[in-house]
Amino acid sequence: MITGDAAYIKKINRSLILEKIVQEGMISRADISKATALTRATVSAQVADLLDEDLIIETQLEHNNVGRKPIMLSLNARAGYALGIDVDYNHISFTISDLLGRLVFEKTIECKNRAYEDILQILIEQINLLDEEYSDNRYGIIGVVIAIHGLVGKDEKIHFVPRFLWRSVNLKEDLEKACELEIHIENNANMSAFAERVFLHHETNSLLCTTIYSGIGLGIIMDNHFFRGNDGFAGEIGHMIVVPHGRSCSCGNEGCWEQYASESVFLENIRVEKGLSSFTYDDLKELIEENDKEILERLEHFIYYLSIGLNNMINMYNPDTIILDGEILRLYPDSIKKIEENLSSSISHYRELSVSTLGKRTVRMGACAFAIKRFLRVPILNLNYKNE
Repeated sequence: MITGDAAYIKKINRSLILEKIVQEGMISRADISKATALTRATVSAQVADLLDEDLIIETQLEHNNVGRKPIMLSLNARAGYALGIDVDYNHISFTISDLLGRLVFEKTIECKNRAYEDILQILIEQINLLDEEYSDNRYGIIGVVIAIHGLVGKDEKIHFVPRFLWRSVNLKEDLEKACELEIHIENNANMSAFAERVFLHHETNSLLCTTIYSGIGLGIIMDNHFFRGNDGFAGEIGHMIVVPHGRSCSCGNEGCWEQYASESVFLENIRVEKGLSSFTYDDLKELIEENDKEILERLEHFIYYLSIGLNNMINMYNPDTIILDGEILRLYPDSIKKIEENLSSSISHYRELSVSTLGKRTVRMGACAFAIKRFLRVPILNLNYKNE
């Protein structure tokens, strides 16, 4: 039994009830009472408050049995919106979802200028524009979560973004001065890991998600909580050295993992060596389908170096589930099988290794889900993903 201050107990009970409603989709008061071990009187009182706040709705089910029709409770997905933003290399992507994480709107702005003040102005303009546009319900935009590809401290200050060369900037404070919304700053890999846990991998509480698009980041969830490290910088796995005295990295080291196994470096190296103006995922896909010998050899090397880092990760964290979030792995047939062939150590233990099926929206979906979790104040958030 939970004991303590009455207000605190009420808050805990509310969280338990909301969590169960979201998890089940539709559930009766009686079933909530059974699932949470709360009295029916407590459940009824909390449900009445949630109905007054427009956070849940009632639905009376049709049935053929004699007696009263059951009244089911579900989250009012239209009560508000979440805004997830991915500030990535060369572009900024925006996603609006409802309170069940379902896509409502998305937009990407190309951004070649990486100066902090320029990106800040783009964010202010777009956030205020979306705030005004999505104010057609009780709560409007319930929170903004911005994913950054760099070091984000526990205080949500950005300490370093290697590709932008940003150092010690307080994006949260600057945005909250110009916008009337709650702003949160998170690391992009953490948001990818959160998306995987919330939308697909409900059964695990130990998950690693490695993002390999424009660099390599690691989102770590242990016991259903982010593992952030002492300052919040845990997960910068792309700067683990895998080749001593190897290629120079923008972080200042040589031989960093992301110089050998990130997709942006892989594509850029091909572009430069072939003297092309550009080399895209579509170009790569075409060559893979043609069984181009040189490209297939390059991909084997890519997989080899990717496997080295994964082997280290597995041995460090002993995770249940490992998700790889990258487009090349989705294009390259049997990529997971090839990686697993390289993970031959007898001390490497994990249950599942797979490529993300959420696509390039993963970071933004995680950011939206994180905003929803904070707004609902639930300990665990399980949402259903529908590929649109």
